[in-house]
Parts: sequence; C-alpha cells; structure tokens
Amino acid sequence: MEQKLKIRIEQVIRQILEDSDINSTTEHQIRKAASQKLDLDLNKSEYKAFVRHVVNTFLEEQQTKEEQASGSNDKEYDDDGDLVVCRLSDKRRVTIQDFRGTTLVSIREYYKKDGKELPSSKGISLKEEQWSILKKNIPAIDKAVQKMEDRVK
Repeated sequence: MEQKLKIRIEQVIRQILEDSDINSTTEHQIRKAASQKLDLDLNKSEYKAFVRHVVNTFLEEQQTKEEQASGSNDKEYDDDGDLVVCRLSDKRRVTIQDFRGTTLVSIREYYKKDGKELPSSKGISLKEEQWSILKKNIPAIDKAVQKMEDRVK
C-alpha cells in the first residue's frame, strides 16, 4: 500500500473516530464509513490490518490521555516516555514505544549511564504486525521449548 494512501486512510479514520462515540462504534462501522468517504473498499484483507492498527493506536492514545488527565496513571514510563510493560530482569524490559508514527513492542537490554537507564543495541523492536505473528505462534514456541526441555532431562 502506498504511503500517501496510508496517510489518507489514517486521516479519514481518525476523523471518524473523533466524531464517533468510541464506546459503541464498531471497527466494521468505522471501515464502512471510511470506505464511503474514500470510495475504497476497506473490507479487503489488504486494508483491514491497517485499519485495525489505526483504530487500536487511536484508542490507546485516548486511554493514555484519560489516564493522564485523571491523574490515576499507575503505569511505569522510562526516561524516553515509553511505556514499560514488564521487566524481564534487572537489565531487560519490554516497552511500547512510538517511533516515527509506528507503534513498536521493544524487548531490549538496558545499561546505566550518569544515573539514567538507557536502551542498548541488544534487543529487538517489533511492529504491530510482527508482534501479532509472534503472539499467535507463542503456543508453538512453548511446545518446542517443552520438547527441548524433555530431551535434556
């Protein structure tokens, strides 16, 4: 999909979301309204994942804004403002970050310098589509790990 088209689709979807009751509007309704405005069938599989990504990003942004406004933000953020989902060890953590408009799941090692914890180059950042593929394959990974552990025993 062309970058210009992606930008246009995102603008239209975000406008629809801003004008809608996001508590009762479905993703299908959003795709339908955007399809009419763009004169493009967004129900095709090539567009569905992108529309879902835009909707999810918008909803996450709204939730963050609400939490910040209410002051009930018990989530941890690092020095760069990235959401720390969990700490895997003293030096490793999973964060959610926005990089040039793309949401990334980052699994990375950190080091301390001048009292700050900084990300190292050791790690991986996954786009939403890549994260979805990994997440879907977790049962197969678990099964493979279990087989290896059984062989070692």
